[in-house]
Amino acid sequence: MVDRSRIGESVGERRVDLAAALDPVVLARLAGLEPDAWQVDVLRSGAPRVALNCCRQAGKSTIAAVLGVHRALYVPGSLVLMLSPTLRQSSELFRKSSEVYRVAGARVPSVAESALRLELANGSRIVSLPGKEGTVRGYSGVDLLVIDEAARVAGDLYMAVRPMLAVSGGRLVTLSTPFGNRGWWFEAWRDGGTDWLRVEVPATACPRISGEFLDEERRTMGEWWFGQEYMCQFLDAQSQAFSLRDIEAAFRDDVEAWEL
Repeated sequence: MVDRSRIGESVGERRVDLAAALDPVVLARLAGLEPDAWQVDVLRSGAPRVALNCCRQAGKSTIAAVLGVHRALYVPGSLVLMLSPTLRQSSELFRKSSEVYRVAGARVPSVAESALRLELANGSRIVSLPGKEGTVRGYSGVDLLVIDEAARVAGDLYMAVRPMLAVSGGRLVTLSTPFGNRGWWFEAWRDGGTDWLRVEVPATACPRISGEFLDEERRTMGEWWFGQEYMCQFLDAQSQAFSLRDIEAAFRDDVEAWEL
């Protein structure tokens, strides 16, 4: 005799899986997350180049984890490479990815898993590594490249990993709080043009951070640190003799060169 209840459960599960495949927000909710409005926009954007300029504790790493797991689950054979400046940060980002995968129901079985690597039965891999050029150069054909704490990742490493997207046409998602008005990530944010989707999330826009806490932080940290860590501001170094604005104002583009 056919157990109709089990057939119904199977059909319902396939519907849920199809919904999750079509919409990463559904996968986030299956993992027990309720995304903020900006997170919903990022999850659904599909933009090939993304810069998330977010305050501490805004949830940028969690959203990167959802994007990585979604790609691995629903595009067989994908390589998701996640880079962080340190091994500890790489471990933490991978832990979040592993948790999203597990809590959402491990919708594709795993065939191998370690502290920094998850390989699925559909041929997809999620690999999280510390940001050292010698460590990452062996990878190619990356479908999703995530760079965590991007403002603190060296420019030579960034230039070394970009070619990994050349053949695959892969996606680049970068996330960070600012670290001064210097480096490739600052330049991408300021000068990247239409190549980048830029999303800024200051602490005042994060519903999980109270105004009382921010008032205390501002008093304790001072305006410079508070502006950088909580308000997404790219600021001149405190030891810098001249501001970037003053330096740039000293140059002109309309001066003609003299012929000798």
